[in-house]
This record gives sequence, structure tokens and C-alpha cells, in this order.
Amino acid sequence: MDPSAEKKLNGLIAATFTPFTAQGEVNLEEIGPYIDYLTEKQGVNGIFVNGTTGESMSLSVAERKLLAEEWCQKAKGKLDQVIVHVGCLSLKEAKELAAHAAQVGADAIAAMAPFFFKPRTAGALRSFLQEVASAAPTLPFFYYHIPAVTGVTVPARDLLEGIQELIPSFRGVKFSGADLMDFGQCISSSPPHWSFLYGVDEQLLAGLVMGADGAVGSTYNYAGCHFNQLMSALKDGHIDQARKIQFKMQQVLSYAMKLGFDVGVNKQLMNELSGLNLGAPRLPVTPCPPDAAGLIVKKYHQIFTDC
Repeated sequence: MDPSAEKKLNGLIAATFTPFTAQGEVNLEEIGPYIDYLTEKQGVNGIFVNGTTGESMSLSVAERKLLAEEWCQKAKGKLDQVIVHVGCLSLKEAKELAAHAAQVGADAIAAMAPFFFKPRTAGALRSFLQEVASAAPTLPFFYYHIPAVTGVTVPARDLLEGIQELIPSFRGVKFSGADLMDFGQCISSSPPHWSFLYGVDEQLLAGLVMGADGAVGSTYNYAGCHFNQLMSALKDGHIDQARKIQFKMQQVLSYAMKLGFDVGVNKQLMNELSGLNLGAPRLPVTPCPPDAAGLIVKKYHQIFTDC
């Protein structure tokens, strides 16, 4: 793998929701229309599949394979990037998913830290990731840093020390943490062919200013058009305009958090705003109360009147 021949990841990447039927089974039929909605309505051309938003840890390995294959197949000719998250508590299952992702045509893979038996040191985490990446050595590999969910607080900067030698396919970090100093240190000390994707939607502007190449997030599913405007404004030097868009989204999310914003609420927002039928989340995540969803959608439309 020649790093100089690869294109860095940039722009917005939607962390996809997993479509379920009314019976709670994976609904593959909704994936094609979902991709069309992202590209045509939101201007989003990349997806991060089977991650936190996609309820990966509530899916079986067989279900994750079905989803990865369908997303990759339906994305051909429509999306620039399909990143498949393959992280698991079981190293064996993570390697199985990594190998499968390579077989079905994923553009890259990512893995979060295991979070039942947690790696206590950067070295232990590097060794785990090395094993996962070895199952798909030709695919770019990204570490998915999300300490608030995993409880693994190893600084990303510490993890990156010497990782290229252990994982030749290593290409960057999906940084879903609020520690901007750690994020900045990662960027400032890393080779230019790595990509850093910021993963805290409500702080996207701060992440971009720190040097993020792009972003992965759940709200880009239904608010990608607004975040694309933010990124364009920043690129053109219109920082005040970019701030206004970020502040508007913060208003929506702050309101949603008061009503119990979680994957269930977020998924219902996607259903309401997109018109897609992605179903309810899988337990232990509970469905969003209809009145709460209605209030958030109303607030969203009050704040955003375009796209």
C-alpha cells in the first residue's frame, strides 16, 4: 500500500443508522433509498457503517456482515467512501469482520477499543488494533476513539506513537472525544498522509480549526446540508458565518438533550426529517416518545428554514 497514491479522507461522513423492520429485523431494502437521500438531499458522499449510531454492539456478527455487504454494494457509483466499523469485544470476531469488509469492497475499516475487558495501556490497545488490522492488510485502517462510550481513556496521542510500524495500513483517527488538546497533538505529530476525522458534531467548527480533515457524525444524516455550508464558509474565510451555523445546530442539540437525546431519539429525528422508515432502535435502546420527537423537529424547523 503506497500512502502517496491514496486520497485523504475529507468532508462529511454520515454515521449511518441501522434500518430495522417493525419486527426488529435488519431491513436491507431501506439502504438504497437511504444512500440516495444522503447524496441528493444532504450532499453527503461518505458513510461510516455499523458504528455507535448503527447500534453495532446490539447486532450479531451475521447481521453486521449483511449490512456491510449491502451498504458497499448499494454505494457503488454513488458514494466516495464506505468505512466499515469492525470493532468487537471479541478479537476473533473483529478480525472476522475486518476480513469480510475487505471481501465485500469496503474502502476502509475502523475499530474502537474493546470495553468490557479494557486495554489499560497504549501498548495493549496498539496490540489489539494490530491484530484486527492484520485481517485486512490492504484496507486503510482507522482507530475509532470514543472514550465516553468505551471508558478507555488512553490518550489518542499516546496510541499513535510507533503505530505505523506495527500497522502499515494505519491511516488515521475518528476522534469522537472532546479533548481538543489531545486531538491537536495527534494532528501536529502525525504524517501528512493520515486523515483525522472529528466526531463531535456540536463542536465541528472547533475540530476543523484544530486541523480536522473531515468529520464523521450522526447528525450529518439529516443536517449535512447545513454542516456543508459551515465547512464551505470556513474554507472561504467567513468565520462569522460558520459560527452562526454551528451555534444554530448547538441550539437544536441542546434542546434535544433536555428531552433525553440518545440514539433512539436521534434515529426518530432521522425518520421524521428524511421521510425514510428506519424503524425503532433495538433494546436496550428504547424508542423515542412521539411527543419528544415532534418537539425537536419543530425546534429544528424554527431554526433552520433552508434545505
